Amino acid sequence: MTRLHSGNRLFAEAYRIAPDDDGKCPIRDVLDRVGQKWTLLILINLEAAPQRFSALQRQVGDISKRMLTQTLRDLERDGMIARTVYPTKPPAVEYALTDLGRSALHPIAALSTWAEENHASIRAARATFDAA
Repeated sequence: MTRLHSGNRLFAEAYRIAPDDDGKCPIRDVLDRVGQKWTLLILINLEAAPQRFSALQRQVGDISKRMLTQTLRDLERDGMIARTVYPTKPPAVEYALTDLGRSALHPIAALSTWAEENHASIRAARATFDAA
C-alpha cells in the first residue's frame, strides 16, 4: 500500500480495500467509531476532566442510558477511555480519556471548527436543495 502525501487532498485510493476485509482498512476501522455522533460528544465532554455516568448523560443531553453505556464500552474497548470503579457503596464509576483518546481531540477540534465555520452555508445549501 502506497502512502501519498498532500496538504489538502485525501488519497482514499491508498486505503481502498474490499468490503469483506473487515478491520484491515485503517480509515474504515477507526473512523467507523470516531465518526459516530455520540462518540464525538462523549470525547469532547471528557476533555476537561473525568466524569461519572450521570454527569456525562446530563452533558450530552438526549442520549439514552443504553446508548451511553454501549458507546462508553466501545470507547473503552478501543482504548480511548478508561473506566475506574471506586469501592464505595454504591460503587462509583468514573470515565476518563486515555492518552489515545486525548490524541483524538486535536483532529476533532479541527473538524468542530470547520463545522462551526460552515454551518450556515450547509444549512443554506440544504434549504436550497429541499426547496427545489
